[in-house]
Amino acid sequence: MLKTEKYRNEWKYLIDNSQKELVCKRLFPFLSLDKHASDGGYMIRSLYFDDYFNTSYEEKDAGVLRRKKYRIRIYNCSDASIKLERKKKFGSYIYKEAAKLTKDEVYRIIDGDYDFLLKSDQSLCREFYYECVSNVMRPRTIVDYEREPWISDEGTVRITFDMDVRAAIGSFDIFDPTLPALNVLEPGKCVMEVKFTEFLPQALREILPDRASEFTAVSKYVLCYEKTEYMNSFKYWYDN
Repeated sequence: MLKTEKYRNEWKYLIDNSQKELVCKRLFPFLSLDKHASDGGYMIRSLYFDDYFNTSYEEKDAGVLRRKKYRIRIYNCSDASIKLERKKKFGSYIYKEAAKLTKDEVYRIIDGDYDFLLKSDQSLCREFYYECVSNVMRPRTIVDYEREPWISDEGTVRITFDMDVRAAIGSFDIFDPTLPALNVLEPGKCVMEVKFTEFLPQALREILPDRASEFTAVSKYVLCYEKTEYMNSFKYWYDN
């Protein structure tokens, strides 16, 4: 049986810290912090992949309506929860799939050993194998940030604030907590994301930033890709 892809709404805002504090105070009566957010949040680290032609980057840069990207995601540089994710996007709608990986499997992928993926009982792993072999999917950049997540059962609403967004450099070892990083946002700025499936209650709509200039299609992956492009010589395929 074919699975049905259930897309969610995703709205993004680039706001300053003073706006964030105001929005959080207004959110408090309607949402609560995610139970996984010890000390108010957690660190997210994602290793993004792209193919031979840098399709994920180029399509985002060109504003292609329907696109996808692959990443491996961990939290707080720990191997307690490791996921291979594929994020599909259609305009402002998103659909995410995930498969579990082990720390050893992550290192095998980074080293270019993909054969085990073909034998996986998780379909996403098998599809990622074909991407790696057929389209030369390879690691591109590591994206780090601190996330403060707010959730509500009504309309499956999730509002997050991603702060201190940075591109980790030095290697693709995502479990190394000592990787140096380059900031990619202006000082005092953060990314606010609003995700919901069925509906967004009117009370929450009225809390969101109301200036059109703040509504954005900012991509943390693109920002970090461009910040580290000169260091990794991503353009050598075109120049040669």
